[in-house]
Amino acid sequence: MQLRDASQELMAVIQSLRTEIRDRTMVDHQLAAAVEQEEGSRNAALHDHLTGLPNRVLFTDRLEHGIAQAKRHRSILAVMFVDLDNFKTINDTYGHDTGDAVLKMISTRLRHGTRDDDTVSRHGGDEFLYLLNRVREENDISTIAVKVLRAIRAPCNLILQDVTVSPCMNASIGIAVFPRDGATAGALIKSADEAMYVAKESKSGFAFAQTGVGALCSVFSHGGPIEGGVAADAP
Repeated sequence: MQLRDASQELMAVIQSLRTEIRDRTMVDHQLAAAVEQEEGSRNAALHDHLTGLPNRVLFTDRLEHGIAQAKRHRSILAVMFVDLDNFKTINDTYGHDTGDAVLKMISTRLRHGTRDDDTVSRHGGDEFLYLLNRVREENDISTIAVKVLRAIRAPCNLILQDVTVSPCMNASIGIAVFPRDGATAGALIKSADEAMYVAKESKSGFAFAQTGVGALCSVFSHGGPIEGGVAADAP
């Protein structure tokens, strides 16, 4: 009798342990799912849903961090405001789905061409923002701007109803340099935005946020060199 009672008690303990392990495993799975969902929600809140690039919130956070680092190390950084020229024509000619496909293709090119320490984000619509950290001189910024324009100008080969179309885009870039053109994230973005309009109106490719004769740095204009600038094939 005692042996049977001990056996039953042992079986009860084993069953209890099995139940506890099962419950603990279930809780662990639920916690992992909750953490994954939270990370997914946070990622979605900080990235553009169409392109997967960082959005304004994440870009601003990184820019503010970059400014703090630049102050600490007495270095400079740059913000480039990139606007696609005549993007509305793509939507009007091929439709918004094609326009979205072009945006995603260009975003992929920009992301692949970004240095590890830098950030490219979709500001909204057909506008992008670049954060260039640890810049040594303006010539380095100009070199990167040229590469960005080249990446954007490459044909976007797309298949529409079994027909291949290759829309080509151009862009205008405004560049603001910290600390010269602004001491805060908002001021730098505003200065870069204003410089972008200078580049767009002059069809110069890109322009630095400066006043006076030396403000404009002409590089690209519809595939050719600009007087006073450098040729489109410059390194």
